[in-house]
Amino acid sequence: MPDVTGERLLCGWGRAGATRALLVSPRDGGEIASLFSRSDFSRSGRGGMIARGLGRSYGDAAQCAGGTVVDTTAHLTGIGEVGPSGEVEVGAGTSLDELVRQTLHKGWFLPVTPGTRHVTVGGAFAADVHGKNHHVEGSFARHTTAITLSTPEGEHRVSAADDPELFWATAGGMGLTGIVTSASIRMLPVETDRMLVDTDRFSGLDAVMAAMEEGDERHRYSVAWVDCSRSGRAVLTRGDHARLDDLPPGARRPFREHPVRPLLRAPGHVPNGLINRVSIAALNEVWYRRAPAHREAELQSLWHFFYPLDAVADWNRLYGASGFLQYQFAVPLKRGDVVALAIRELSRQRVPSSLAVLKRFGPASPGPLSFPMPGWTLALDVPIGAEEVAQCLDRLDDAVGGAGGRVYLAKDSRLRPDLVPIMYPRLAELHEVRRRVDPGGVLRSDLSRRLGLD
Repeated sequence: MPDVTGERLLCGWGRAGATRALLVSPRDGGEIASLFSRSDFSRSGRGGMIARGLGRSYGDAAQCAGGTVVDTTAHLTGIGEVGPSGEVEVGAGTSLDELVRQTLHKGWFLPVTPGTRHVTVGGAFAADVHGKNHHVEGSFARHTTAITLSTPEGEHRVSAADDPELFWATAGGMGLTGIVTSASIRMLPVETDRMLVDTDRFSGLDAVMAAMEEGDERHRYSVAWVDCSRSGRAVLTRGDHARLDDLPPGARRPFREHPVRPLLRAPGHVPNGLINRVSIAALNEVWYRRAPAHREAELQSLWHFFYPLDAVADWNRLYGASGFLQYQFAVPLKRGDVVALAIRELSRQRVPSSLAVLKRFGPASPGPLSFPMPGWTLALDVPIGAEEVAQCLDRLDDAVGGAGGRVYLAKDSRLRPDLVPIMYPRLAELHEVRRRVDPGGVLRSDLSRRLGLD
């Protein structure tokens, strides 16, 4: 039988909306099957089951009030040997951090990585995460050749070639089609752990968006930090992996020690209100001023370029006990006006956003719940509490949906259910796959109940 931790109060990375569930840690697919066979699951009850990795979904995607939450990190781990083509089999509960530490010194890096390495492989696939290179290389699932998936109807080895409907419904499906126990990933060959980075500073949003449209394709990675308190001034960083001959002759050591420990740790207790309009404005001013107006081919640490927030452990505590939410949306390329509207509304309503990140997306994945779509995506970190925050984001939801865009469910904690079929019009495909692999409706989460996905 699986290890049973007992009932636990669980929340997302935003530290709000906690609910209580039974936490269990199965060792393999057989023990997951024993959980599925339990008789206390029913579509009408408060039970159900959902997988959970490292808890980095911002909202309630990895919670199941009154049900069972399957911890994948205790036993469903492990990293195989990287093959000559870069393909490696990885346990779903293995963190991206561990995968990078085990493979980088051999010349391999993640083909796609989000802004933190403290995410599990299973979670990365279930959320179909994206990185700074989506405009050229797509999402995480595009580089996953196969997964092992445990469902109430049995365990399956699934690939896009053999069962494309199940594979792509699972990619971005937020755990609602089964529990991923392992995945085969095609890694990216690299020569060093350094990056060649170009930096440019812009006084307004229109200028940085024009620069991204004109020049992003010349770089593998591109991301812009935007100051919402100053109507869109921005710092754009674009980069590529440095080759060995890009390093200074006296420093051509390809791989250095991985920074396992964070540089700082947030205190255990932070009063509400530390992150506010005044503190955010000051932080934004420092961030903008310290960036160069223009700099080319700067050598940076790979860790600094991809994971700047990982330098502060438990940084989500800085928002206090009330927590925070991340609001991320995507809109078509021709609807960049919605990005401008979001920046204007946040500034006009004086809604504090401590982090605003703008990227361009390339072609979408085939998954009916996969978030990325061709166009723009803006991610905002906002403290929970003020009434104007909810009102402002509700108005933005309507604007995003009306523009043919969508909100990222892996980070959502507040979207209205009526907007889900507008933002994700292919829900019928997801429901058809779920009826095939989970006819009893066992796989459920607080997210799926809140948004009516059950």
